[in-house]
Amino acid sequence: MHCPLHGAGTDPTRLVGRSISRIVASWHVHDGERSEAPLDVWLIDSEGDSTRISTGSDWCLIVECADPHQPYDMGEWGRIEVGEDLGEHPFLRHLGDTVATVAEFADPLTGRTLLEVGFTDGDRVRADCWEGDLRLTR
Repeated sequence: MHCPLHGAGTDPTRLVGRSISRIVASWHVHDGERSEAPLDVWLIDSEGDSTRISTGSDWCLIVECADPHQPYDMGEWGRIEVGEDLGEHPFLRHLGDTVATVAEFADPLTGRTLLEVGFTDGDRVRADCWEGDLRLTR
């Protein structure tokens, strides 16, 4: 699933058969208000690999092998917080669960648009780019 700006990223099907041992997310905080959805989510699996799910400036969905970054301050524009217990999102309910399926969808011009991760309990989490923001749904 090649994005013209960000490249192909990583093959998320490598998650199949692995359990999710840690979940880290980043959030934008401005004037004491945290963003409704995370900016990035990192799924750290039972093999110790970290899969980052985020959005690109061209509204593609980025899926790549990358470790969580450090929190940082953006001055008057707020700060980016990074951690495991910062806010709710659909992947959190699957901490410790095994990935059963992965499906991805793409647009020929923009690359990956949707990633769906299915778990052994039958539940699925969908990640997509909604108006430039990462959207996670069940």
